[in-house]
Parts: sequence; structure tokens; C-alpha cells
Amino acid sequence: MQWWHEPETPSGDGIVLTHGAGSNGNAPLLRALGEAFANAGLFVLRYDLPYREARPHGPPFPAQAARDRDGIRRAAESMRARASRVIAGGHSYGGRQTTIAASEDPAMADALLLLSYPLHPPGKPDQRRTGHFPQLGMPAFFAHGTSDPFGSIEELRAAIQLIPARSELMTIEGGRHGLPPSSAAEIAEQLIAFLTRAVRAI
Repeated sequence: MQWWHEPETPSGDGIVLTHGAGSNGNAPLLRALGEAFANAGLFVLRYDLPYREARPHGPPFPAQAARDRDGIRRAAESMRARASRVIAGGHSYGGRQTTIAASEDPAMADALLLLSYPLHPPGKPDQRRTGHFPQLGMPAFFAHGTSDPFGSIEELRAAIQLIPARSELMTIEGGRHGLPPSSAAEIAEQLIAFLTRAVRAI
């Protein structure tokens, strides 16, 4: 499924947002971000990844990750028809697959916004998911909780040094991997301010 947010006064920029492995595009955090970004003038598309469209529950299958990346590219193409600059974003698994898709297709997006990037499985810091980072040619902006078991702030700061394009990290004090829906509105405000500063460098 897809959900569009239309800004009253478009800035010319657009963002596509997708979900993590246990969620969908209608997650409370993504809804709050969609409304907040639209209020800031961005076109917003929230969407389900192909694995979630195929079945309402359950995790993605690693063997079908390429199909999920095709869905990310299609969402970015839809936004490209409306916006002069496209920011591709996602939470956890959705963000990871967004970065891989962007490393495979640099023209897909002008910037990336990654929420709770799953740097490694909990308790397995040696299993880094950063092999494609050196191929990211567009600015990448991360929002990460200080209590995220999928990667510490220190680990993520070190990892984003692998990205040759400009990258920044915004920390969310006390945030875990889910970035609590109860604080979604506050998180959205912080992300809008962060993105407003960041897109000036694109």
C-alpha cells in the first residue's frame, strides 16, 4: 500500500519513507514523520515494501531482498515525477535496503535518510552491514537512538566514515531500535530541522 502527504506550499523536495522488518508503511512513527515533513513543504510517500504487500505479517526473506529493493526504486521513481530532489528514507530493514538500492543505482535518490540503521545484529558487532557504504555517492543522514542494540552511537559514527559523500548523524537520547511511537511527534520535529539543514548541501 501507499500513502501520500501533499504539502500546502511545496518546497520542490520529496521524501519516500518505508518501514522495518516487523512493521509496515502505516507505522505510527512513519505517519508522524509524513505529516511533519508535509507541513515543512515536502511531498511525502509512505509505502509498504513488496514482502509486506505479499503478506500482512512476518519478516522479510533474505532471498527476496532484491525484490524489496525494486519496490524502493519504484517509490523513488514515483516521487521523481513530483519533486525536483528525492530523499529516500527508511527505518531499520527498510533503511538498509534503501542504502543498498542507492549503492546499486546512484541516480535513484539525491540523499538518504536512515532511521535506526541496523548496523549489526544485536550482540554480534562483528557482523557489520556496511560493505556497500563505500559505494554510496549521495549524502546520507542518520537518526539513531542512544540505546539501540543494533549498533551504538560510537559504532555508527565510525561506520559512516566509510561513506565518501557527506554524512551526518543525529542522536536521539534514550531511543531504542523502534524509536518509540509515543515520542514520534518530537522526533519528527527534530528530523525536519535536521533535513532542512542537510538538503542545502545536496
